[in-house]
Amino acid sequence: MIRIAPVGRALAVVAATSLALTACGGGGGDTATQTSQSAAPASSAPATKGDGTLTLGTLLPQTGSLAFLGPPEFAGVDLALKEINEAGGVLGKPVAKFDTDSGDTTTNIASQSVDKLLAQKADAIIGAASSSVSESVIDKITGAGVVHFSPANTSDKFTTIEDKGLYFRTAPPDKLQGRVLGDLVVADGNDTVGIVAMQDSYGTGLADQVQKTVTEGGAEVVERIDYDPKAADFSADVAKLKAANPKGIVLIGFEETLKIVNELAKQGMPASKHQYYMVDGNMSNTNYEDLPKGTLDGVKGTYPGAASPEEFRDNLMGINKDLADFTYAPESYDAANLIALAAEAAKSDAGVDIAAKLAEVSKGGEKCKSFKECVDLQKAGTDIDYEGVSGPVEFNEAGDPAVATIGIYQYGDDNTYPVKALEYRTGNIAG
Repeated sequence: MIRIAPVGRALAVVAATSLALTACGGGGGDTATQTSQSAAPASSAPATKGDGTLTLGTLLPQTGSLAFLGPPEFAGVDLALKEINEAGGVLGKPVAKFDTDSGDTTTNIASQSVDKLLAQKADAIIGAASSSVSESVIDKITGAGVVHFSPANTSDKFTTIEDKGLYFRTAPPDKLQGRVLGDLVVADGNDTVGIVAMQDSYGTGLADQVQKTVTEGGAEVVERIDYDPKAADFSADVAKLKAANPKGIVLIGFEETLKIVNELAKQGMPASKHQYYMVDGNMSNTNYEDLPKGTLDGVKGTYPGAASPEEFRDNLMGINKDLADFTYAPESYDAANLIALAAEAAKSDAGVDIAAKLAEVSKGGEKCKSFKECVDLQKAGTDIDYEGVSGPVEFNEAGDPAVATIGIYQYGDDNTYPVKALEYRTGNIAG
């Protein structure tokens, strides 16, 4: 069940209105050792011991089809660690960090990176951005008793995946984004819709939810194409779409979306004649910079996350002055903070102990918004409820955020979209 409402409205109102909505993916640090006996894990994960130093590994895209998401995600983690260590670190010591590349599913980079991080005794690994990449390494990470925490995985598969109780994410399942996007497509007056989606767990799952929502909203999906993202040419796929002539076109993919947009224009289906919609995997301010001016003017898209405060964005720019996108930076920042606070609550840096406390520090206690504010409350014996930059978080039993926000953005004539969304919709996720 999904309940959606514009930000600022009480969630209680959502239950009565949501079903009728129409308006709307190297660092280092000290590694001093001090053994800490871990508590008995509640999950089936292997028992592990901490060494007294919380060590984070990042498994984020430096190369591959989601490389544009890497800079904001790395910046989010780095900003959190800067603040955590300035506040005294975790368990009285600076947090150590090692960065690695997740690559994409066309390579074995992620598996090699995980091996490296496990050898470096990472207690928690933040990543990957791609749902399919995370799927490929989740057994290796959780099998080692290490927390696997993604800031960007949105595939619905992770809600029920076997994870030994060690997988968490700050990005919501795609059933929420798919519902918001589908409602938007119908509300914009598109009674015929084409869906062009990459064929993997992310693309297919999101496309399924969009198609369901569009159909329930009274529109017709006249063509759906699930494509191989590694294909060199998309002319045949676009030709099928052209024959169906939909008013609205939903594009679900990664960097290969640029090739599809070019092919759409080539075959006489530009955004000026058909309303395009994008998603978190292809919403970018860098991938389309070489397109002719106005190519994406009016194109709308969605990605998870509440409005980021200006101060937070300024702080991110202090970490990386060249940031052009901020996608999943808040979720990455929150992931690092939540892991650190859970380690403090557990009084242990062992992965199984951290996992056992992540839900506890995300809800039910006194609300706090920064690591320092939260850890000071913890040291005073107060139960905390970390309120993230990306939203309330509040983990459910599956390790998913129980409450999440989706932003709706629109590209301008310069083929970029602004930091501030047209609208934000917050909803509860259940089931």
